[in-house]
Amino acid sequence: MDGLQWVTWDQATIGAIVSVCVAFAAARWRAAHPDGQRHVARALDAVIPAARELSFVAAIYAIWRVARTLPLTQDEGALERARTLARIQDWFFLPTELSIQQWIVDHETLVEWTAGYYAVVHVPSLIAFLIWLWVRHRDDYRHWRTGLALLTAACLVIRFFRVAPPRFLPELGFVDLSERVGMNVYGPVGTGVSDQFAAMPSIHVGWAAVVALGVFRVSPSRWRWLIVLHLPVTMWVVAATGHHWWLDGIVALVLLWAGLALDTRLRPALAGAGLAVPVSVFDGAATAASTGAAAPALVPVPVNPPAESGVSRRP
Repeated sequence: MDGLQWVTWDQATIGAIVSVCVAFAAARWRAAHPDGQRHVARALDAVIPAARELSFVAAIYAIWRVARTLPLTQDEGALERARTLARIQDWFFLPTELSIQQWIVDHETLVEWTAGYYAVVHVPSLIAFLIWLWVRHRDDYRHWRTGLALLTAACLVIRFFRVAPPRFLPELGFVDLSERVGMNVYGPVGTGVSDQFAAMPSIHVGWAAVVALGVFRVSPSRWRWLIVLHLPVTMWVVAATGHHWWLDGIVALVLLWAGLALDTRLRPALAGAGLAVPVSVFDGAATAASTGAAAPALVPVPVNPPAESGVSRRP
């Protein structure tokens, strides 16, 4: 497995455009047939917001992929910054990533499981979390999606300060465990889905925190404790494989906290000022058609949607 092939920026852009067209066409049809069959109307009422949200997520993904290709960075200094980061961690008496590698390197099965977790679980777990949140806890979805977007945006900015991961420092004893077992998700430097000299901060840890903390915060199920383990396991995995330093993950956690705090502080203020993010341009047209009222241009996001909105709070 020499580098994963993920969705490209142009494919994501096409997906975003198609989703917008689907949402617009469905809203127009819904508005033109207010007395249509009930099951069709209910299906369209579900499709319209889902297609709109998919277009937003696809657009954000496309921007992330384009930013990765911008020729605004130089790889010079990445290795020296990595060595500096290692010295800083020693000052704080953080456990070394090398000690974890040396502990598992002679256990082939554990190495394979660790490398596999790094390669496979990262993105699918986030997608599953967002779908679950959208379907089962719609009132909490926007908060965590916004925190995710702000975290990722901050990571894109910080990535311009180049930092190599531990596996690029073999003189310190590090090895690339993923490559050793044939699970190299990046391929040669300069290719693959991710920038290999942008270890700081860790997107792996940041996205794992979104999933683990989001499930813990939203779900009342006792199974949420199992999902919480995704965060410490991911932090252990990124260190053991040599893909990240401890501080890469710690910075990602701080950025997520800042993004969620910013959303918590600003959303009520924006809603009170009538400046909330417009979320129902399409929904407004459909609602207006069914009630006979004029379609509003924007409908503010409710800060605390009523319990009778039909969105279940059960996991």
